[in-house]
Amino acid sequence: MGEARAALKWADGKVIKNEVDMQVLHLLGPKTEADLEKKAKPQKVKTAENEPKVKKEEVAMNGEAMTGEGKSLMEQLRGEALKFHKPGENYKTEGYVVTPNTMNLLKKHLEITGGQVRTRFPPEPNGILHIGHAKAINFNFGFAKANNGICFLRYDDTNPEKEEEKYFTAIKDMVEWLGYQPCAVTHASDNFQQLYDLAVDLIRRGHAFVCHQKGEELKGHNVPPSPWRDRPIEESLVLFERMKKGMFAEGEATLRMKMIMEDGKMDPVAYRIKYTAHHRTGDEWCIYPTYDYTHCLCDSIEHITHSLCTKEFQARRSSYFWLCNALDVYCPVQWEYGRLNLTYTVVSKRKIIKLVETGVVSDWDDPRLFTLTALRRRGFPSEAINNFCARVGVTVSQTTTEPHLLESCVRDVLNETAPRAMAVLEPLKVTIINLPENSKSDVRVPDFPANEAKGSHTVPFTKTIFIEHSDFREVMEKGYKRLTPDQPVGLRHAGYVISVQKVIKDAQGKVVELEVTCCSSETAEKPKAFIHWVSQPLVCEVRLYERLFLHKHPEDPSEVPNGFLSDINPNSLQTISSALVDISVKGAKVLDKFQFERVGYFSLDPDSTSEKLIFNRTVTLKEDPGKI
Repeated sequence: MGEARAALKWADGKVIKNEVDMQVLHLLGPKTEADLEKKAKPQKVKTAENEPKVKKEEVAMNGEAMTGEGKSLMEQLRGEALKFHKPGENYKTEGYVVTPNTMNLLKKHLEITGGQVRTRFPPEPNGILHIGHAKAINFNFGFAKANNGICFLRYDDTNPEKEEEKYFTAIKDMVEWLGYQPCAVTHASDNFQQLYDLAVDLIRRGHAFVCHQKGEELKGHNVPPSPWRDRPIEESLVLFERMKKGMFAEGEATLRMKMIMEDGKMDPVAYRIKYTAHHRTGDEWCIYPTYDYTHCLCDSIEHITHSLCTKEFQARRSSYFWLCNALDVYCPVQWEYGRLNLTYTVVSKRKIIKLVETGVVSDWDDPRLFTLTALRRRGFPSEAINNFCARVGVTVSQTTTEPHLLESCVRDVLNETAPRAMAVLEPLKVTIINLPENSKSDVRVPDFPANEAKGSHTVPFTKTIFIEHSDFREVMEKGYKRLTPDQPVGLRHAGYVISVQKVIKDAQGKVVELEVTCCSSETAEKPKAFIHWVSQPLVCEVRLYERLFLHKHPEDPSEVPNGFLSDINPNSLQTISSALVDISVKGAKVLDKFQFERVGYFSLDPDSTSEKLIFNRTVTLKEDPGKI
């Protein structure tokens, strides 16, 4: 079908399909009773080879449906689950092209690798990794780890104009943060000389030519055939050498491969001229290889067994096989999996740069973004992101899910790992007028109330405390269980119940202080609620984050006609400059995480100073903030 569509660009797809069906019928004859007999369906495991049974809506909303039948990511990636080929058995993969030399090349490949699984994670060093890359990292590194193999971190550094040192560093940091260690860090540029030599060989074999069509002429799918396609091999060799020596201007000549890609694109570019210094090779080269040329050859050079990539690269699979076979080098197998997308966000580098340049966000690590550096800064544990990838599962179909599933994974981890502290975001002063002079001045608070064996800390308790303003109401309302002039309330961990004696207001009539009496919770009637409080607290800044965009799909013109920049949520960041937090957090280090009781999970921001700590709200305690 792909070949027919490429050859018959203007034909009606339905007519082509009908003709193929008729010819198959002619070749194989009508279906027999055995063909028509309904076969019992085997129980499917969700893998990269069969689609998940759940509908898209279930994938987005139902956490259980996304766990790969409750299996961990390692279980999903191990052994038979994926139906991937074994190392050295590339030829058993459907669509793999076998040449007269294939078995000999595979034999040499096995001698080099010892039959070990080899994968690679190949990002371009021109931007920061995002949540979609987390799945790619988990899939590439995880598949190797689950099968006792190795994974390379290979920078696809073939575009010198956009590469910066900070991107190289940040990418490696994120891979290691997610818990993976590359067996080696490599670069496409390590192979520039070898790639050039292979390009010369490709020309000699008659599979590539130097072309002078302009860049704008090569755009789109109905590009006119190059008038230089059939130029003599010797001529292309001379011209390619001149390209290398800098004898053409940028855009004046390219090296193109003689092939048709699965999407119908003809003769993709292998080399182009760029008079830009390279991050690693300086001015040594003025011609640089393209992704379509470089990727499969670097896989071949590193003897990758499984070249795992997202579904949009499926159209390049045949060109991947073609180029390796045209050069008679070892040919790995490309496998595709579904890309991971989240609603209420954008992840494109170009769009994030726009958000930074227009001042909507502060930088690539602004906690409202879904880059991995932003999620780390917001306080998302790497374990939660890995669990999220496992819950989404190893699927072929593209998955779009909502942020609350990721946030649910974050809560699961932080509930077990973030020690408790008390913080008041909107303080109301409370003076306990009858606190006994000999009362204890410190209160012991468990770090994890559900498991007190995991440790505790002490906080001061004096006659002046602060409570959350919303924990007091002057007028009793039905269903309200906290403090009112007629309703006492318990103080968490303190062992006291307080009752209002006097409400003090300012000139505008706003309540600014309460005078209360206290009695031991052992002797008092059990109150309807217990609230948190602070005494002699630290004054801290707290940043509360909401979704950056108002609509689910900010890039969809039908949902947001004026573009994603018009869809910014004006309330995506609320800064509380004088929140009060108990002194147990005083020695916290950047990115340390806490559960502020009854408020949410928080993480210490890198902007913090010794004079003032700054906390980012990672997630609320519950999915619906209104329930808190």
